[in-house]
Amino acid sequence: MQLMRALTDYENTTSLVNRMRSERLRFFEERIAALGLERVRILDVGGYEKFWRMRGYHSRPDIDITILNLNREPVSAPNMRSVAGDARHMPQFGDDEFDVVFSNSVIEHLHTRANQQAMANEVQRIGRHHFVQTPNRYFPVEPHYLLPAFQFLPRPVQRTILTKTALSRGTRMSPADAAAMLDEIRLLSADEFRALFPGSLIYCERIMGLTKSFTAYSM
Repeated sequence: MQLMRALTDYENTTSLVNRMRSERLRFFEERIAALGLERVRILDVGGYEKFWRMRGYHSRPDIDITILNLNREPVSAPNMRSVAGDARHMPQFGDDEFDVVFSNSVIEHLHTRANQQAMANEVQRIGRHHFVQTPNRYFPVEPHYLLPAFQFLPRPVQRTILTKTALSRGTRMSPADAAAMLDEIRLLSADEFRALFPGSLIYCERIMGLTKSFTAYSM
């Protein structure tokens, strides 16, 4: 478990997953700078203030961040606000209202391909640019359960592993929680992801030559 925390703990700035996320954010920062805007309006779909605070965005006068979740999340930074909304349908925002729509590991939590397409359509409608990341379905370790090849197992086997053992993150889940999580997560292949964001560029994060996640961006 100590090794797992060293690899996957988002609270630990030296963990592997945080180092990779920081590298992705450096790439994002380069794309932001290339826009040449005095002040950048960002919509973060499914994010949290802590994510941006860990990277110093809370004190940047050139950045305005709106954070959208199903329920409003508390924020305290002067350049951030929080709103409630649904990633699949955001009528509260007009076309091209934001300079950049950002989303980190959200689109795979929308249950169905139709919902993922709906989110992708809204992201591209309300943002002049976008930066949307998701894990690779074909990476050997499933990122939510941290189990090798878990995403390819039959559903009854997955359910048994989650409810009868503590192999996933050292925790045994209730049948209801396991069913809800299994229904929620739909990982995307590279081809499926590209089809959601036609014309976008794809940034790939790799571990030992294997693609861990994709980011579709238009910046």
